[in-house]
Amino acid sequence: MSDLLTDRDAKTSTVDDILKEKLERALHQLTYEVQVHEMAKIASEHNAIDLAYAASRMPLAACLVLFENLSGSEKAPFLINAQETVVAHILRHLDDAAIVEFINKMPTDEAVWVLDNVSDRKFRRLLKLLDSKKAQKMLNLRSKDCHTAQRMMVNDFFVFSMDTTIGEVSEYIREHPHIEMTRRIFVQNDKGQLQGYVPDRNLIINPPTLALKQVMRSISHSVGPEAQREEVVDVVERYKIPALPVLDSESKLMGVICYEDVVEALEDIADETIAHMGGTNESIGEYEPVWRKLVARAPWLLVTLIAGLVNAFCMAFFDSYEGVLLAFVFFFVPLITGMSGNIGIQCSTVLVRGMATGLLSNKGTREAVRHELIIGLCMGLFFGVLSGLLVFLLDISAPSHIAVNPVIIGIIVCAGLMGACMVGTLLGVFSPLFFSKMGVDPAIASGPIVTAFNDIFSMMIYFLISWGLGSLFFGL
Repeated sequence: MSDLLTDRDAKTSTVDDILKEKLERALHQLTYEVQVHEMAKIASEHNAIDLAYAASRMPLAACLVLFENLSGSEKAPFLINAQETVVAHILRHLDDAAIVEFINKMPTDEAVWVLDNVSDRKFRRLLKLLDSKKAQKMLNLRSKDCHTAQRMMVNDFFVFSMDTTIGEVSEYIREHPHIEMTRRIFVQNDKGQLQGYVPDRNLIINPPTLALKQVMRSISHSVGPEAQREEVVDVVERYKIPALPVLDSESKLMGVICYEDVVEALEDIADETIAHMGGTNESIGEYEPVWRKLVARAPWLLVTLIAGLVNAFCMAFFDSYEGVLLAFVFFFVPLITGMSGNIGIQCSTVLVRGMATGLLSNKGTREAVRHELIIGLCMGLFFGVLSGLLVFLLDISAPSHIAVNPVIIGIIVCAGLMGACMVGTLLGVFSPLFFSKMGVDPAIASGPIVTAFNDIFSMMIYFLISWGLGSLFFGL
């Protein structure tokens, strides 16, 4: 195996696999002393971020051993990039003094994220051990919605008055190396209101005697502290802003949202959307407890179970009308539910994707709904006619024992599939909009809920159409 440190072209997935294999070999050493020695060696050779990602694929007990063998400066990056289950397990086994030691080295926003994994009682206990100023900032930040700009922003940034010179700014930055946010230097007036910013490049190319007001640029875009993360992502992605200012009601700078925080928010949104579309909110991990996965999936599967029972009741109800609902109608139930379900999921996925990426305005949403309804109608018409024709051809090529005209069978299947596809389209189009209006993530509507309701309504429409056409053709 080639050394990971020299393999600069390795993909991150390959890095994770190599690290996981190394850590597993260390864990299988014969004695605890040798095991700890191997762990310490791995921890010293590799980046804390890579170790954090590899730890997500290891047993929780092994993650704790790995964390204990990290150097003091590496513990904070490890916790910030590790999975929540890993962070919670590590914090559960550390005493308060050890936690406070590395929390003091973290920015406020990252410290709050890490301590979100402890109980409220332990959080309050830890605050008493921290510096009072930092403790108050963390307490205020934790009280905010975790999906708002106030939780995404960093509180460590550089802001100066308009008359400050570039030389004075440079000297101040050198005296505060712990503040990493230097890509934009912000400028405020005498009242503390944000007036503009200076790109870091301007601090290099301009003479040190020049005042900031002579080189600053105006602020085109900002957000308030209560702005939702979707709004923040939309603004940063659209205007390619590397550092988005967060302003209060008096236009005073409260914090800055960095591009890295937006990327993390995008990853979280994508993970949640994919999970909801699949009908689960469980975390991914080899060693995630089985009971947690059961709890995460069970509510969604319960919806499917109820829908299945309702379907069985409907079939039993229509089956009692043997003279009207012909036996062959039941043969095509899987075809009807499958086709209508897929059409509905396609429609809802398109709309959910547009909502998540911010591509749909109010007017755009109405236009997208109209297009999806037209597409659903056309798909239902096309596949309804196609299925009716195929059923007719199959029946005349391989005659069945059912004494029904093949033309009638084809017409009933064609009309039933068209009706079911239209029901699937309506559910797929309007359910995300309904959930969005109710303040619920519209991605939820793309999962088992739409599928379950589609099975019920599409099958009922199919049976009703079959019953109506059967009455028409046979006079029953």
